[in-house]
Amino acid sequence: MEYANLIVEISDRIATITINRPASLNALNQAVMRELSAVLGDLAEKEEAGVVLLTGSGEKAFVAGADISEMRHFTSRQAIDFTLFGQGVLERIERLPQPVIGVINGFALGGGCELAMACDILIAAETAKFGQPEVNLGIIPGYGGTQRLPRIVGRNIAKELVLTGEMITAQRAYEIGLVNRVVPRADLMNAARDMAAKILSKGPFAVRLAKMAMNRGLDIDLSNACALEANAFAVGFSSADRVEGMTAFLEKRKAVFTGR
Repeated sequence: MEYANLIVEISDRIATITINRPASLNALNQAVMRELSAVLGDLAEKEEAGVVLLTGSGEKAFVAGADISEMRHFTSRQAIDFTLFGQGVLERIERLPQPVIGVINGFALGGGCELAMACDILIAAETAKFGQPEVNLGIIPGYGGTQRLPRIVGRNIAKELVLTGEMITAQRAYEIGLVNRVVPRADLMNAARDMAAKILSKGPFAVRLAKMAMNRGLDIDLSNACALEANAFAVGFSSADRVEGMTAFLEKRKAVFTGR
């Protein structure tokens, strides 16, 4: 399927989604979000895609924010529709069966930072910058920034970033736990593909169960979260991958997983 604002490729069981609006620093508008929602729905059904990479085109930006030229004339009704649809797209990333690696090649600001936070793992170029600068525009984050950021980095650091609107470096993002890894810009995509390959070498069904258990368990109490984990653990024993993985371990050979 062709997209006006996205480039989608699948190779070696890795699907790469590139937001392709370099002239606007890949700013998110309603058309981008509709296309992103559509491609996520499509990839969820594709067994040939075991891991998803999400990045932006060009050298400057992953996503520099929402498209202010589109937002500036929103009514409150249009604003709530815009934010709820966008939140739904980001939730779709979290609920995608495949792990999603955010490949942060430049500015990840506002909606771009929020989009990154919906990913499972973040690998950033050392030149990347992160921030929630919405207060500079007289508004607040609308794609989950006030909620995901404190869950990831803690309440006080999140409040500092949101209330000051300041940008931070990739290294600082790594130090506060927002980013998993920082690499030289030239090594960014190779590092992301290496991470994807490592995940792809594991049991696909187990990877999907683990992602689901972690994402769904974060917002419930520990006792119920552990019950959720126990059920997912038990479901894993119904898979052919479990038989193969344990047999290969006992036979001291590499497992050959099928995702079944």
